[in-house]
Amino acid sequence: MSFPLLSALVLVPILSAVVVMLLPKQRSELHMPVALALSLLPLALAGVLFAEFEKRASFQFVEISDWYAPWGMSWHVGVDGISMPLIVLTAILVPISLAASVNITDRVRLFAAMVLFLEACLFGVFISLDLILFFLFFEAILIPMYFIIGIWGSEERIYAAVKFFLYTAFGSAVMLGAIVALGTISSRETGFVTFDYLRLLDVTLTGTEQYWLFAAFAVAFAIKVPIVPFHTWLPDAHVQAPTAGSVLLAGVMLKLGTYGLLRFNLTLFPEASVDAVPIMATLGVMGIVYGAVVAIAQTDLKKLVAYSSVSHLGFIVLGIFALTQGALEGGVIQMINHGLTTGALFLLVGMLYERRQTKKIDDFGGIAKVMPIYAGLFLFSIFASIGLPGLAGFVGEFMILVGSYASLPGYAVVAASGVILAAIYFLWAYERVFTGKITKEENASLSDMNAREISLMVPLVILILVLGLYPKVLLDRISPSTDGVLERIAATTEYEVPESALPLGGGAHE
Repeated sequence: MSFPLLSALVLVPILSAVVVMLLPKQRSELHMPVALALSLLPLALAGVLFAEFEKRASFQFVEISDWYAPWGMSWHVGVDGISMPLIVLTAILVPISLAASVNITDRVRLFAAMVLFLEACLFGVFISLDLILFFLFFEAILIPMYFIIGIWGSEERIYAAVKFFLYTAFGSAVMLGAIVALGTISSRETGFVTFDYLRLLDVTLTGTEQYWLFAAFAVAFAIKVPIVPFHTWLPDAHVQAPTAGSVLLAGVMLKLGTYGLLRFNLTLFPEASVDAVPIMATLGVMGIVYGAVVAIAQTDLKKLVAYSSVSHLGFIVLGIFALTQGALEGGVIQMINHGLTTGALFLLVGMLYERRQTKKIDDFGGIAKVMPIYAGLFLFSIFASIGLPGLAGFVGEFMILVGSYASLPGYAVVAASGVILAAIYFLWAYERVFTGKITKEENASLSDMNAREISLMVPLVILILVLGLYPKVLLDRISPSTDGVLERIAATTEYEVPESALPLGGGAHE
């Protein structure tokens, strides 16, 4: 029997959280270092997963055992080229988030345990091939993030935590109803209820069933992305969350929505997905433009980065529903790129807040003179987020725009304005915060980044450069799985998938 790698990915963070909670309360100096050391274990497992992952479409590292057979539930887990990169991203961001949380001094043990439990739930979402199992992990994520925001957040943390919980819990409840309905419908053909994803792919649904089920899943995932107009919980959550919460929220948790749309909506309900293309593409473009325009008006640097996420995630939604090879590959790699670039920006904003206890743009000005390393890394992260060629953000957005133009040319043209608007809101904010003369005395004595803070940014900078200069390292692994999604759509609907306008993935090299 092979080593149960995916089960270990879930169990190790949970056991690590238990170990941290068992540490003596009075030994507070041990809590964060032990948690950080233990968080390197899932990172090592994710490294093994990446190294041994084969460039093929089928699920790998599959584990399956009955959980409760009468209800058709099982521990069925596996990964493909869509989920594997998100697992690796999660494993990278968690240790960075813990290392960035040295300013947490209240209930450190509980904080570290919550971050580790959150990591386990995130892994669980990405590996689940049973819909009930997926739902349980999807819902369990609310618990640690609610407490991370509500206990260690800023002044209005309770309001932000409750709003986050209510929005996402509502979406989860709608999706649970759809999952139960889908499992019940499956018995019509199989003779028994099943929630197994691979079996559900073979279940025949009527047009009406597809549309209703698609809508229920789409609402849950749209709230999680979040897609405009379901986005209003996000800026509050980001602004009030501690740095680690913002990094994990933007870096990974928002991808649960786009991952769900790609994994479940497109494959389980292909006919409804094709018919919903105009609606979903419109919502994606609305998010791109709306998020960018609102970001321009922000006076809070952290809220500006939060609204930039709304805009950038709109690109991913457009890429998913453009239904071309280039756009779909671009959507997946952009999930990773956005996690790296926005995670870096939230880290940097957190470092500035620790020094000045303010995130207001007008409270700064000219700080590049006293923080040159910080200013350079902030500008680098901005360029990566804008999509400067040679950096990670460019690859995903370029593939999405070119791939979308093959099937949705009008949407692609409007979406391209988001690139220009991103340059406006980011560079204008940079000018006000970093350039010119120091006009406030408090800023004259700011210290530049220390060795610990620089070390937090180094892995993100390296990955942004690697994926910007050599995206093939991921695209070769992503391409077979995204091609499989498109092949299923072509085989089960009358939709003719356009040939990719930008076949940069593995299929193009074979």
